[in-house]
Amino acid sequence: MRLTIEKLVPGGLGLARTPDGVALVRGGLPGEVVEAELERRKNHWEGEVSEVLEPHPRREEGPWPPSVDLPLAYEAQLPIKAGFVQEALERIAKLEAALEPIQPSPRPLGYRAAAQYAVMPGGGLAYRYPGTHNLLLLEHDPLLAPPLARAFGQLRPLQLACLEVALRGSLREGKVLLGLIGGDPKRLQPLARDLLGSSPDVVGVTWAEDHPAGRFRGRVQALAGAGTLLEDFGGVLASVSVQGFAQVNPEAAGRMYLEAARVAGEGQKAVELYAGSGVLGFHLARGFAEVVAVEISKEAVKRGEADKARLGVSNLRFHRGDASELAKLGTADLVAVDPPRAGLSPQTLQALLQARPARLLYVSCDPATWARDVGRLAREGYRLEFVRPYDFYPYTHHVEVLSLLSLA
Repeated sequence: MRLTIEKLVPGGLGLARTPDGVALVRGGLPGEVVEAELERRKNHWEGEVSEVLEPHPRREEGPWPPSVDLPLAYEAQLPIKAGFVQEALERIAKLEAALEPIQPSPRPLGYRAAAQYAVMPGGGLAYRYPGTHNLLLLEHDPLLAPPLARAFGQLRPLQLACLEVALRGSLREGKVLLGLIGGDPKRLQPLARDLLGSSPDVVGVTWAEDHPAGRFRGRVQALAGAGTLLEDFGGVLASVSVQGFAQVNPEAAGRMYLEAARVAGEGQKAVELYAGSGVLGFHLARGFAEVVAVEISKEAVKRGEADKARLGVSNLRFHRGDASELAKLGTADLVAVDPPRAGLSPQTLQALLQARPARLLYVSCDPATWARDVGRLAREGYRLEFVRPYDFYPYTHHVEVLSLLSLA
């Protein structure tokens, strides 16, 4: 079907209208005329662009990996991403608030310090197309930061006896950690040692079993070299590992952490939920007499404790537990949350409403779930004081949100 894309909607899909209703298609940009293959869903059409007939004047041609769904000149991407946040705020949260200007990424390309690829049976590394098991063999990935790009080039021609490869790098150190997922760790250990001996960039290799619950959810075994690197997040040197979560765009994240600490203000006590290894907590520790970082991951807490000792931060402590355990931690002037893409769990949201901290700092990687939670908090007496979109993921539809709420 021939379509004109009106706008992009969250998820990076183009919205168009047909005589039989709305169509959501992947691969189109606002204003483009496209041919698309569509399938009927319950209330709309859905599909993929097969040919761009009239391209956007700022479209940048690839080749791009499947993760790129916003192939526009960088400055043209930013208003679209800010629009996702504004629309979610108005449509989902039912709130009117002025957004601070979106903060662009310091690097439009070459920014990713973490990535994961499928290993092709005949050799090579590939991306999965979103929502499918289909693979695209990659010659290179323009989103990778320089040390990861070099490691990718070394790995690409190898015959790897595993299912996936994860890369985690440090822009500060210029080094890379590898995770080999699946396969036999005994067979992979010689390869790990060879990589450390032959690559100036790779300094550590870890193996993880292919677990049905997800990557790095089962057995994990160090094969060779280092297990962590140090990365600079806005002046806080924190450890990162291939199996643990850390923001993939350290330079953009560092800017956000600095502003988060500024808008959070000062006080006696702050609690950070979903803390990971506590990077935000280390920033908050400069303005609060006491900071409690709550995280359920044993691996993340271990890294955070090591960072605490190395940095000499005495007013931050870790509490290993679920984010919903807020009531156990006593009264706080500020609670900071940075939940996964699904947003706050019902139990955590209820715990926040019972604790009713005077200030709530909310960092989100999904405008829709952020707006859902902010709308509920607003109905329960909170006022949205500050919102700024941050671009951590150029050339994709993803956008980060930094916000502050206070009791009205």
